[in-house]
Amino acid sequence: MELKNWEDLPDFMRVPEVRPYWEILYKRRFQLGLKRIFDVFVSSILLIILAFPMIVIAVMIKSDSRGPVFYRQERVTQYGRKFRIHKFRTMVDHADQMGSKVTVGNDSRITKVGQKLRDKRLDELPQLFDVLAGDMSFVGTRPEAVKYVDAYKKKYYATLLLPAGITSVCSIKYKDEAELLDGSDDPDKTYIEEILPEKMKWNLWSVRHFNVLLELGTMVGTAVAVVKD
Repeated sequence: MELKNWEDLPDFMRVPEVRPYWEILYKRRFQLGLKRIFDVFVSSILLIILAFPMIVIAVMIKSDSRGPVFYRQERVTQYGRKFRIHKFRTMVDHADQMGSKVTVGNDSRITKVGQKLRDKRLDELPQLFDVLAGDMSFVGTRPEAVKYVDAYKKKYYATLLLPAGITSVCSIKYKDEAELLDGSDDPDKTYIEEILPEKMKWNLWSVRHFNVLLELGTMVGTAVAVVKD
């Protein structure tokens, strides 16, 4: 995983608020390389092991509701690059045209099979393809929709120094995010003004304290949190 030189970063990221985080990561370039090797190796093995279960899930989704198997919303990853994320579809087709980009508790757009997948985070299994492709990593700031990145404060751009991740310390602490948004008259506004700033405190903390062992601990913590639910 290559960290660009400061002068090669996109213009919007070359701001004083991002510089301290870049300097920390620059000193840990070797660990960034290990991170990418781990991502490629583990995602390849998991895709082989989980191929049959993923086929079963795909059949369940198609049997439960109309629409594609995968949900391919545009998200933002390292250096502000846009990509189309792979997730199993858990909502009715074209759900993002029927309401907010974030999901609230008891969201009527979620299908029966989709709710079961969400409960155990099985809808995120296809993101292994994104990890293998280099668009994501196992651990990193969750990939946000473009409209939310457009609302970032300058210091938040530091999270874009690394690829987006399937999980993170923040993901564990905010695993019940949908319930926090439940009842809001304007979920998008509530997310941007109240939840995103709190999440970013943890995301920036993770960038500042980046190391491979911490990320392995985060992956274990995620597995424990999923099993407990």
